[in-house]
Amino acid sequence: MARGRGRRRCGRCALVAAAAWTAGWVLAAALLLRAHPGVLSERCTDAKSRRILAALCRDYRGGALVGDLCEDLCEAGRLVYRRCLYYERGKKVLQADWRGRPVILKSKREAFSSFQPLGPLEAGAGRDVPEAELALMVAGEVRSALGLELSPGSLGPLGLGRRGPRWRGRLASLWALLQQEEFLHLSLLQDLSRHLPPVLGSCGHFYAVEGLAAGSPRHRALFPLAGGQGQARAVSSIALSFLDMVRHFEDDFSHRLHLCDVKPENFAIRSDFTVVAIDVDMAFFEPKMREILEQNCTADEDCNFFDCFSKCDLRINRCGAQRVNSNLQVICDKIFRHWFSSPLQGSAESAPLQRQLQEAVRECADPGAPRGLAAAPDVFWKLRRLLQARLRARFPAS
Repeated sequence: MARGRGRRRCGRCALVAAAAWTAGWVLAAALLLRAHPGVLSERCTDAKSRRILAALCRDYRGGALVGDLCEDLCEAGRLVYRRCLYYERGKKVLQADWRGRPVILKSKREAFSSFQPLGPLEAGAGRDVPEAELALMVAGEVRSALGLELSPGSLGPLGLGRRGPRWRGRLASLWALLQQEEFLHLSLLQDLSRHLPPVLGSCGHFYAVEGLAAGSPRHRALFPLAGGQGQARAVSSIALSFLDMVRHFEDDFSHRLHLCDVKPENFAIRSDFTVVAIDVDMAFFEPKMREILEQNCTADEDCNFFDCFSKCDLRINRCGAQRVNSNLQVICDKIFRHWFSSPLQGSAESAPLQRQLQEAVRECADPGAPRGLAAAPDVFWKLRRLLQARLRARFPAS
């Protein structure tokens, strides 16, 4: 009997140990996914990418979708797939050549059929719905996705155009594109910003943007740059362009544009050193940002939304709707620190200027105040002045 009870106790201990071991691994996996949400992303392959584009062309030939790039992609061979860049949480990003220039093809989802169809199309009434009603539906989709109130007359590139052949496919294609926040941002800001890539065209749910090489966290300088003095000049010029982008996103639109996922891979550099935000899936105008941040909380950490922070009001256990850090602060922390924490190779930097720049970057990234307090506005101008002085000291003709 005693031996039997002992065996049962051992069995219970083994079950408890197994449950604890399993729970530990589940917790570790959850933490890993929270820190690196792309860790379980689908493998990016050429074979899968070609199948995706083949299905897109089948839908085009069947009349389900249209777009100004479909003919070049599916019939004329002027839009040619080159390689798969990445798949992440359903999003597909592919590199192609379009009439001799590199472009990037993007879609939030793989299949056209996975997007929510427009109600009137499901009811078979797409052609009969008045244009004014369709325009209101488009404006409503923009309001839901971006938090922006736009009149039907101000939709610009999102307009439906004239009715005609393949109208149903055009309507269905536009509706699939409208469900992709990045497409909306890039389309609406197309002629308003040199820091965002323009939309060059679309086919169904895929849209094409300028082909630019993204930064890399594994590269010492974050972006491919020349060495020595060339690298020093490039870093200063790119840093100034980052500052220009920060001010532009703060002041030049009807609402401030918040960047909530700042990392080298989400930016590219043109040949004139202009910084381009090439992935704005996690960019939000002020109305949408406030809606996202205003959530229930028990501590400040509950009010973190990637790189955008709010603070928890413990009297009502609610996060404030106002972001308390800034685009500039996050860029100083995640980009500028890597460049200015130590002298660049081959640099002839004067020690006082180097120290001042390092101190300004530290002040910008870590204001030395309670958590989340944004960098003081004057640090922007301090950084700008120091970077311009750095360029003048080395390259008097700049």
